[in-house]
Amino acid sequence: MNRPTTHSNAETNGILVEVQSRYVADESAPMTRRFVFEYTITITNNGSEAVQLQSRHWVITDGLGDVQEVRGPGVVGEQPVLSPGEGFRYTSGAVLPTERGTMHGTYQMHRSDGAQFDATIAPFSLERPHSLN
Repeated sequence: MNRPTTHSNAETNGILVEVQSRYVADESAPMTRRFVFEYTITITNNGSEAVQLQSRHWVITDGLGDVQEVRGPGVVGEQPVLSPGEGFRYTSGAVLPTERGTMHGTYQMHRSDGAQFDATIAPFSLERPHSLN
């Protein structure tokens, strides 16, 4: 099995989801097992119909194998509508008790014709530089 990298790309029904993550050293406190990561996501509508991001579902796994699931409406307080060719970018974060972890998930999308589908967010790693497995 290939190990996820700090970036990922996945396209579902014309919706491209690109992710880039990084360790935030100045907000982390390794001595108290607080490791802060941020990730920037770009969602691009390569399809032929407008879509709206309704909700998100994240699966976050820390280096000990503990899993946390997060579900909620929109992203960063928004439910963006993307016309064909448009994109939306945002940055958010995660705090783990370990210096390594992974994230993946889905965005529930609604098309202008009423169809709904889950756009895949491919797995990506959260890792402190120079950390070992």
